[in-house]
Amino acid sequence: MPQAAERAESDASSVTAPDTQRGVPYRVLIWLAVATFTTGIDGYVLAGLLPDIASDLEVTAAAAGQLVAAFALTSALAGPLLGALTSGWEQRRTILMALATFILGNILNALAPTYAVALGGRVVAALGGCLLGAAVTGYVVHLVAPQHRGRALSFVLGGWMTATALGVPVGLILGQSSWRLPLLMVSVVGLAALTGIALRLPHLRYPSTSLAERLRPLARPRLVGGLLVSTGVLCASYTCFTYAVLILQPSHPASWMIIVIMCAYGLASMAGNAVTGRLVDRFSPVRVLTVVLALLLVNSLFGALSLTVAAPAAVAVLSLVWFLVAGVGNGGHAVPQQTRLAAMAPASVPVVMALNASAISLGSALGGGLGGVALTVGLGPAHLPLVAAGVLAVTIPLHLLVAWSARRADRVALGAPSADGARLS
Repeated sequence: MPQAAERAESDASSVTAPDTQRGVPYRVLIWLAVATFTTGIDGYVLAGLLPDIASDLEVTAAAAGQLVAAFALTSALAGPLLGALTSGWEQRRTILMALATFILGNILNALAPTYAVALGGRVVAALGGCLLGAAVTGYVVHLVAPQHRGRALSFVLGGWMTATALGVPVGLILGQSSWRLPLLMVSVVGLAALTGIALRLPHLRYPSTSLAERLRPLARPRLVGGLLVSTGVLCASYTCFTYAVLILQPSHPASWMIIVIMCAYGLASMAGNAVTGRLVDRFSPVRVLTVVLALLLVNSLFGALSLTVAAPAAVAVLSLVWFLVAGVGNGGHAVPQQTRLAAMAPASVPVVMALNASAISLGSALGGGLGGVALTVGLGPAHLPLVAAGVLAVTIPLHLLVAWSARRADRVALGAPSADGARLS
């Protein structure tokens, strides 16, 4: 018995890297993909139901919109702190706790008798959702060998991309009887993911580090710059995406046509995510990200040009191409960006991923605000792609500066030893 205890203690303090001969463990990762799908589709479903929510809870549409804002704000503020506090925990338990918290908040929102309860439910769901996003990404980075990380991350993030494609139509279809039904269905899917994770995921604990060590990457200007790249990409995206209906309505008078384009955008995001996931395993994530950002800039200019064409039919076709390419680029930037950020601070992956989630939330909010300001000062919806192009024109040099700084400072490699220093059981 003493020998067994000593052996257990030795195992508990040992750190082993992932098996480099093992491929991507899809049977394990599928449950993490379902979890990201759950948190992703929740936001899209809710956005499509805001008028019904406002009517049922007897508040204005603007107040109902604050349910979305409360989720984003809570995620942005709480994510980094929760990521830092929990990165020393056993990560399977962290993921289970985060997903359970998200489901609880979602059920609270779905059953809310008043607006205040619904708002509280969104805050609780956000606390679980932001922690889940950071924990899942860090888990995948530590679980999978370096040469397979791109595909593994794209597979797990594919859940989020699928939610992008299905969220709006699913919400509209299920919400015809009650806005509460889609949210309850999301909770059921979350419970399925919770069960699968509890049964299939191996235990994983990161190397022991102090809270100060986990927060140390924040003192690195190039990491802050890298996070601002995420903010820039999302800001450019949401400058147009937030007002997609206003942009598309003149050439797509039927609502079903806009829904088709939004679905096509989501499917293109899934494709971009899958393609860059494989490319990152073959090429430098910085190179892949550079190509994606250049594609987004050129496509924004193409979108602006397409909206100046006189023939409505031609505009309809060109805008579909514009949104398809935008989907590929916006979906394709996530894996190389997260891989690059993880390599910058391999000992603080959960914290960095939480910070990246906050940077994404900030970019989304800034994009919506920037587009709103542009419309307020007199620019028409057709000018928003040019505004997005301006944001990307600033983001790309920042991205290149960060890449140059990282190369010059320490030549960070994708397979940094400490990024693999996790114990599996």
